[in-house]
Amino acid sequence: MRKLHAHTNNVLVTRRTAITGLAASAGLVGSSLLTGCGAPQNQKPDSAVQDDVQSARDKLAWWQDTIVYEAYPKSFLDTVGQGTGTIAGVTSKLDYLASLGVGAIWLTPVYKSPMKDNGYDVSDYYQIDPSFGTMADMEQLIAEAGGRNIRIVMDLVMNHTSNENEWFIESSSSKDNPKADWYIWRDAKEDGSAPNNWRSLFGGSAWTWNDNRQQYYLHTFGDFQPDLNWECTEMREELFRMARFWLKKGLGGFRIDAVTYIKKPADFSDGEPDAADGLVSIHTATANTKGILDLLREFKTKVMDGSDAFTVAEAGGVNANELGDWVGKNGVFDMLIQFSHLDALEGDAYSQFEPGNGKLTDFKGAITASQEATAADGWYCIYFENHDQPRSVNHILPRAKDKPAGAKMLGTLLMTLRGTPFLYEGEELGYANIAWDSIDDYDDVTTYTLYAEALEAGKTEEEALAFAQFYSRDNARTPMQWDASKNAGFTTGKPWLPVHDDYETCNVDVQEQDPESVLPWYLSLRQLREDLPVLEVGDYHELMADSEEVFAYERCYGADKAVILANFTESQVTFDKKLVEGMELATSTHESSVAGTLQPLEAVVYRTA
Repeated sequence: MRKLHAHTNNVLVTRRTAITGLAASAGLVGSSLLTGCGAPQNQKPDSAVQDDVQSARDKLAWWQDTIVYEAYPKSFLDTVGQGTGTIAGVTSKLDYLASLGVGAIWLTPVYKSPMKDNGYDVSDYYQIDPSFGTMADMEQLIAEAGGRNIRIVMDLVMNHTSNENEWFIESSSSKDNPKADWYIWRDAKEDGSAPNNWRSLFGGSAWTWNDNRQQYYLHTFGDFQPDLNWECTEMREELFRMARFWLKKGLGGFRIDAVTYIKKPADFSDGEPDAADGLVSIHTATANTKGILDLLREFKTKVMDGSDAFTVAEAGGVNANELGDWVGKNGVFDMLIQFSHLDALEGDAYSQFEPGNGKLTDFKGAITASQEATAADGWYCIYFENHDQPRSVNHILPRAKDKPAGAKMLGTLLMTLRGTPFLYEGEELGYANIAWDSIDDYDDVTTYTLYAEALEAGKTEEEALAFAQFYSRDNARTPMQWDASKNAGFTTGKPWLPVHDDYETCNVDVQEQDPESVLPWYLSLRQLREDLPVLEVGDYHELMADSEEVFAYERCYGADKAVILANFTESQVTFDKKLVEGMELATSTHESSVAGTLQPLEAVVYRTA
């Protein structure tokens, strides 16, 4: 799914997920998660402690002991002057990504596609879209990345295809063709209207009429993205064959898109309307329908078993008491992508078409709930940005003026929470949102939906534009800024989206030369993770849970401990020095850090002395 929310007809549809993954290695978790990381009795000598924690790290799966970098290929680097990025562009920057400690690169879809939803409308799963290059380019990327101990992760879109996919063209041709049941078709009601009142996540009815079949087809997203019918055995087998085709090329894993929508209820009756349009969100009607796990276990058995590749699934609405079925020893995935911590940022403001006003305690609480839910049997996918989200310095710190300081602080959290950090293209440079002057300047289809709904709710054009600007997915999709040359070194042609106005001062080349900038800070965090194994294998326990100013927690494994504190305000704050008593400062985003005090937007990491 390509957006955090489906905000249709004044109804906020959030998709909150608990996040977890494959079982952590035996012995990596303990009671200290709930009781705090107090020093255990009979402490071992420092050398023995380090041996123990390093031994625990050695037991991690490769994807638990690395950093995942999400590249949006269309905006990463254009090597042919066409204005859109290429696979060869990713290959050419592998050394840069390796310097960040990246061990896996998640590519958003590069399959053949009409690109009405930037690749999430697949017309042929077995071909690379010519705009990105060729299959030979993809194979070269996999090979050259492998030579640097980097694995390639592909985005697997299995809920729907493009309406230009040959599967759909055949399915829509008649009611008795071999692929007639590969999609979800229903007859009209007696009055000729749609089969039910479900609303798509892109707005409007989730049903579109097809003249050939004289039936409606279902689409969770756009009308150009018909939903696949997972009840059809032949269709499932073809999807599984396709996934195995890519694994055989040497992939390191799949990020699986919108997976909670693949199973539809047997009853396609109307739902209780949730807005004045008389419709109900398809999320409410279909997400996590009973029986979905059976389908996903089949995928795991027939595709993933026997492979060291990992799966991370976008799975909204999975509750904590369901995690044992979704992840861990008996789960169907290795990790889940959650939304609850980002949802918490918004409070009640999003439903009023305004930027978020959520409390820090809600944000922290959501993260802590996920950490605790994955403690005994699971793994956490840590992220603050992706291709669907506003930039984190705006989304999480909307009122902060010092964006670089905020980026360093958030990066410190990203790299020290328990789990695998997912770093998004440009996040390591502290990118901020764009704010183009006109709604017509935007490319993202959902931006127009947000704008229209804000107007419908009575907002002025200026207010509606401000709302759409803040949440637009285009914020995350502007071209990567490599240097201060024309178009930020992204392309010699006309970029498909304008580069950010700050490209001359905020780019890789400039930041590599500036030790105080965001990029060197991320490089130092990469080294910190290597130097402190407790940041990878240690338990998590939240500190100062009631604070609306500071996010604090400790990571501990046996007698080894790290304490992390981050000031979310632009004022100096204090904390109890006893939290770090007997510890030494490992790093700080600010100079002259003093125990018991946090400077504005400062983050610190203390370690066992």
